[in-house]
Amino acid sequence: MKACAALLFDLDGTLIDSAPDLAGALNRLRQRQGLSSLPYATLRPLVGSGARGMVGAGFGLQPGDDGFEELKEAFLAEYQGRLLDQTRVFDQSAWLLDELALRGLPWGIVTNKATRYAEPVVQGLGLAQRSAVLVCGDTTAHAKPHPAPLLEAASRLGVAASECVYVGDDLRDVQAGRAAGMRTVAVTWGYLGLGAAVGEWGADVVIETPQDLLNWLNLA
Repeated sequence: MKACAALLFDLDGTLIDSAPDLAGALNRLRQRQGLSSLPYATLRPLVGSGARGMVGAGFGLQPGDDGFEELKEAFLAEYQGRLLDQTRVFDQSAWLLDELALRGLPWGIVTNKATRYAEPVVQGLGLAQRSAVLVCGDTTAHAKPHPAPLLEAASRLGVAASECVYVGDDLRDVQAGRAAGMRTVAVTWGYLGLGAAVGEWGADVVIETPQDLLNWLNLA
């Protein structure tokens, strides 16, 4: 296998479990609207779709619908007030990042989360000091599944895109990685969405444990 010069990770659902705070923000907004809370199990798979997915799940509205933008901004305001209430680094990811540090392999974060939310979360969880690069949803003109954010991250690292591996938990992660010319890894501990099964996304490999990734990269 061609050597890996750097690993890039999606944030929500891959490195960190932010679903409790995102679902909590949505249910708090529903309560303010006089509606009952939705089950966490219903909301967790949709977290990877961001505010659009949350508002869609909570109110049945899509971009362009009347009231969508107002509810999206209200949701984001609720979320900004609880960014780190329950959000944590996945145990799997914490172990993996420690292993990468032992091997001296640089890694970075490429997320569709806007900078004003991503930076405080990454800083608060102690990832900012360890990550070699952070590219957010508003860093480039396009967000994933467009390859621009991944290409920007590779450029900042001074590494060819073809020598990077992108790790994510959503179909858009795989689409973005492939479009950028990177090898792609799908993790099963993430949110995964409600569309095609993870095995149908076209990732180079699907992993259930971080050890699987080290084995695949011949780093074990």
